[in-house]
Amino acid sequence: MVEWKMSISILNDEVLNKLAKMLDNSTCGWRQLAHAVSEQPKFHCSENELTSCSLQVLNAAGSPGRTLLARLADRSCSLGFLLRCLMKMDHQEAMQLLTAAVAQLIRITVQPQSQKSIVRAKVVLTCRASGPPGLCYQWFRGKDEILDETGSTPELVLCPLAPVHQGHYICRVNHGENCIFSQWAHVRLVHSAGSSPGFRSSLFPESVSGLHIICQPQSQSVSEGDTLFLECNAEANPPAQYEWYHNMVLMPQHKTHTLKIPCVTTANRGQYKCKMFNLYHEAWSDPATITIGPSSITDAGWVEVDRGLDSQEVHRSTVGPGIHPLREMANPPPLAKHFYATDKVALLIGNLNYVYHTQLCAPMADVHELTNLLRQMDFKVVSLLDLNWQEMHSAVTEFLLLLDKGVYGLLYFAGHGYENYGNSFMVPIDAPASYTSEHCLCVQNILTRMQEKETGLNVFLLDMCRKRNLNDDIIVQPGLLKVTANIVFGYATCVDAEAYEVKREDVSNGIFISFLKRRVCEDEKVTVMLDRVAEDMGRCQITRGRQALELRSNLSERRSFTDQIQTSDCSAAYSARNLQWAVAHVLPKSLYLQFDCGVRVQLGFAAEFSNIMVIYTRILDKPNQIVSCSAQLTDFPVDVDIDLKKSNQQTLLEAGSLLLIKENLPSPEVPSLYTRIRGLQRLRRELTFTVCLHYTYSNMDEEVVERQPVTVGKPLVSKLNLHEQRPPHGYSTSSSSCPDSSSLLECSSFAEAFTSIGSA
Repeated sequence: MVEWKMSISILNDEVLNKLAKMLDNSTCGWRQLAHAVSEQPKFHCSENELTSCSLQVLNAAGSPGRTLLARLADRSCSLGFLLRCLMKMDHQEAMQLLTAAVAQLIRITVQPQSQKSIVRAKVVLTCRASGPPGLCYQWFRGKDEILDETGSTPELVLCPLAPVHQGHYICRVNHGENCIFSQWAHVRLVHSAGSSPGFRSSLFPESVSGLHIICQPQSQSVSEGDTLFLECNAEANPPAQYEWYHNMVLMPQHKTHTLKIPCVTTANRGQYKCKMFNLYHEAWSDPATITIGPSSITDAGWVEVDRGLDSQEVHRSTVGPGIHPLREMANPPPLAKHFYATDKVALLIGNLNYVYHTQLCAPMADVHELTNLLRQMDFKVVSLLDLNWQEMHSAVTEFLLLLDKGVYGLLYFAGHGYENYGNSFMVPIDAPASYTSEHCLCVQNILTRMQEKETGLNVFLLDMCRKRNLNDDIIVQPGLLKVTANIVFGYATCVDAEAYEVKREDVSNGIFISFLKRRVCEDEKVTVMLDRVAEDMGRCQITRGRQALELRSNLSERRSFTDQIQTSDCSAAYSARNLQWAVAHVLPKSLYLQFDCGVRVQLGFAAEFSNIMVIYTRILDKPNQIVSCSAQLTDFPVDVDIDLKKSNQQTLLEAGSLLLIKENLPSPEVPSLYTRIRGLQRLRRELTFTVCLHYTYSNMDEEVVERQPVTVGKPLVSKLNLHEQRPPHGYSTSSSSCPDSSSLLECSSFAEAFTSIGSA
């Protein structure tokens, strides 16, 4: 049924509240539903979103189930998919409620059409709807209800037509308290003598019906990602019905006089025709030929023009003799249905704690959420916060080491930035007050280095301002770009405009990520997905007129973030990339310390980002005569950043970790003390610290302290030594041959089992 394809947002508040009440439980409730819907990536809820749902219980009128349903509605979850997930949960009561609610939905299937006719003719306005049995129809002319015998039927008959019948008509369809209105239809009188050319005077005699096409669809060329709009209209009595055909194949979902296809792809090219018919007549429109390409195509011949220094124009025809380019374009070579990546890697940088500039809030949450979403699509992700100039340069160099032929590369940056003369610059946290390009990283230079790797897709998502930097009058000249047709730039805002973040009490999101996270997992061409994000931002009242996503791309193939990974024959390169990526993600193994007093302590480790780690201590065993006991960490090296006021805290939140979820750690029910370590990229030696055991015996008032030094090596990104200078262009290999994997291994410890970001 068509109704089941509709979004759950069509349900009224009463149904949604009843459904939420059924889901507000711990055994077969909203958490189980969140797990069920996550089979489709775009409906997956992050731990932060689930926490937000659970916190609704603190509000007297709050409902975790209602909040989850609202999130699913925002992501266009269909009624059918929701029912399937409820069936998977075996939630019989919710299934019955949803089925009954859908059965009560009213949907108009045939809309009344505007008509022209002559005096004393017969005009029929038709409105039909699907829904529960016993639908009632009410016709109105303007605000006045029509009380004729056909005024309460699906077909309103105006006969004989008189001047009093002119006006706008609308139909109300209702069942109990549920109702829906049709579109407006305009009825007008015409005189046969004033008909348009080719309009027979006998078009609408009393006993004869007719059909006359007044608007033909037009051939056009559109670019991929644009919206295709075709229109065909006819004057007829009874009103004409419409069917659209693409290459003479019926398009059953299009039954009005307009055809609208958003975000077109090359699959939409070809010939379109419209069939118009009523009880007595049938007519076909002229064919409209639609060409889809990266840009509009003119009738001029295609030539390649070489305009180098001191050279003349050299024209090279790109088509064979006697073949017109448009004719060749009309018969394109067959496109591959599926694309794949040899690997997928992403570098995410969020700068928020600036030394000489306004501090930001959103980059932390933005990087964390995008990291989780990209990992769902099998990206190898390195996520870093608060990098200085040297660390950003080194991180980019390490990122480039992961790239190779056919690899999908993604760079995301959230922080301060600017744009001068078409070049975008990312600002490190140590940039001076009056910074210039020499203090920042030029994105276009990074793109040039990425192209040297012959990557399959290059995506830059820049969540930063693009205002002009008046302190910088240097025109940076990036290296020459190759024509690769695989580049996508997604700017969070327009040229010479600012990017904003939504500030909250706990965790803030940037405007860009707030919309991107709803779409990024869609199985669509990257540019199509970003176009939809732009449309979503344009519909939001908060962002309208303040911030608008800008997309720049030459992507010619239907490459998607969800494309599968298919390793090439060069397996050594793939293995080397995996090991190099593992460098930034090795967590120390859990340690168990035995103290002289008989207390046994566990040290556990969890990664919040690639350069931020949380250490937690737990008392596993203690003698009965010890009444109080705690294991606290101290004596950290000066290289790393630790807020002593927030160290050794009883909750992750008190320790400054807003994004890690306690339930994700092993044995979350065991009491722990948490310490958050930032800036691991600045660690020059192995991480050493002291575990101080504070305990008290039952027959003593004085506290006793025992100490044990601990060394855990260089965890996470600290092994990459990002604080050290790199060669001008880092390590580079020819994409046509396999790199020596040993050249990427800097430490024998990487031969051990790889532990991804998570907990140990």
